[in-house]
Amino acid sequence: MATTADFRNGFCMDIKGALWTIIEFQHVKPGKGPAFVRTKLRNLQTGKIVDNTFSAGHKVQEVRIERRTYQYLYKDDMGYNFMNAKTYDQVSIQKELINAPQFLLEGQNVEIMFHAEKELPLSCDLPAFVIQEITYTEQGVRGDTATNVTKPATVESGANVNVPLFINQGDKIKIDTRTGAYSERVKK
Repeated sequence: MATTADFRNGFCMDIKGALWTIIEFQHVKPGKGPAFVRTKLRNLQTGKIVDNTFSAGHKVQEVRIERRTYQYLYKDDMGYNFMNAKTYDQVSIQKELINAPQFLLEGQNVEIMFHAEKELPLSCDLPAFVIQEITYTEQGVRGDTATNVTKPATVESGANVNVPLFINQGDKIKIDTRTGAYSERVKK
């Protein structure tokens, strides 16, 4: 059992059978009354974010989680399949647990969070930025660069990204997987 003194960002706990992780927290000591801890929690199964307040010294059941690096293999009827490069163990994960499945490429490394006691995958995170090649985009028109005008482009994973007009087919770009937005062009 852990107390509110053990809270930190990323701390994982079990509340009424659901797994929650702390996104942010704040210890509050008002002038009157007892101290308390104000938290913002994310449900690891559903992704729902809620605000919760704990009285100081409140005990919670800590859950041990592990982050492991896996390599993306392929997608089938069962979900997305990944392999641990060290042990060659394979795991299948549903689309809802992956933060940006549209940017997955075969052989790409991801980080999967597991419930350590149950060996249950909780989430799958791609790197913050991925580099992919543009497979299709329309040609930009000269003179349309007075403002930040963008055009749709398809990258090698099949995802659509809005890119600036100077980006052409065959260019490599850096994409922010958290927002799905174009970040910058990568020099060859």
